[in-house]
Amino acid sequence: MLASKNILLIIGGGIAAFKALDLIRRLRERGAGVTPVLTRAGAEFVTPLSVSALAGRRLFSDLFDLTDESEMGHIELSRSADLIVVAPATADLMARMAQGQADDLASTLLLATDTKVLIAPAMNVRMWEHPATQRNLGTLQRDGVRVVGPNDGDMACGEHGPGRMSEPLEIVAAIEAALTDGPLRGRRVLVTSGPTHEPIDPVRYIANRSSGAQGTAIARALADLGAHVIFVTGPADVPPPEGVEVIRVETAQQMLDAVQDALPVDAAIFAAAVADWRVKDAASSKMKKDKGGLPRLEFAENPDILAHVAQMTEGRPTLVVGFAAETDDVFANATAKRARKGCDWIVANDVSDGTGIMGGAENDVTLIAGDGAEDWPRMGKTQVAARLAERIAQALG
Repeated sequence: MLASKNILLIIGGGIAAFKALDLIRRLRERGAGVTPVLTRAGAEFVTPLSVSALAGRRLFSDLFDLTDESEMGHIELSRSADLIVVAPATADLMARMAQGQADDLASTLLLATDTKVLIAPAMNVRMWEHPATQRNLGTLQRDGVRVVGPNDGDMACGEHGPGRMSEPLEIVAAIEAALTDGPLRGRRVLVTSGPTHEPIDPVRYIANRSSGAQGTAIARALADLGAHVIFVTGPADVPPPEGVEVIRVETAQQMLDAVQDALPVDAAIFAAAVADWRVKDAASSKMKKDKGGLPRLEFAENPDILAHVAQMTEGRPTLVVGFAAETDDVFANATAKRARKGCDWIVANDVSDGTGIMGGAENDVTLIAGDGAEDWPRMGKTQVAARLAERIAQALG
């Protein structure tokens, strides 16, 4: 699959740089050519000689190499590769990529390219979880940068958590997926995301605290695996990802209509936090305060979009995935919801006060299926999305 492919490998400055040496070996075993770029910080962890010897090619590190720059070498390097891989991608390198800086060879190559880019983040857990890093990650993903990892585990600094660079073979698999459009190529996948807004009058509505971050991350991860994603989103706090078909809605009924119009699909993932109720007869003009009493609102039940699709007798998606945001008895309530709705999987999470899940950057989920349940460690919503997308790809064969 990688035979005759040319990989431009940028090695950032972190202890995980030693894994880049094995990555080079694994890529060359599969017939790929590797052109290495070593940052100044990266050279503090691995030597130019070892990198160049394993790659079997000249190593590049200096932007102001007069011989190369007389021929605009950084432009040629950035565009002659089939894929640019950054491993490890440190917090600093990710920040400079997100801001469009070009103050060394690595960042200039990344800014001057129109080639696909894949990054393998690696850093301390607190650095990874910092809002600035997560903002930069979101910016890069919206720009079309693909991401593999990071993994959970023990770190050189003695801490434990997400931040370990993916193993070389995991990165090789991500490279193969990036170069072949991924295992979901040719599949249509529907993702709902965000809250719904149910009007009370023209200026007031019923809503919830969903930011849409998890659904957006899932859509992006599925697109990265090659799927054609139909992304039906309510009024979310985060922008939709690039490379997906976006359908914007406000209410639960509008979301149901959009879902029905999108069918048939191979898989449907219902990550939206749809309001259970709406005002039966929303006012056509702004409701005013009346002396001596409060307005009386009569509620009606919204359509159950998940159950509607999961219980279809014709044209049902092969895989239907629901979400259960619970505050009490999470596992029991989510398991009962899966049975009641008729979906294949339920992704359950605890959104009670103090968890920081609803509207936050992380998630702590349990994947419940017909053959059992999996407790996943708490991780960033991007990592939850990547893991779920891989499981969906496996389920669809």
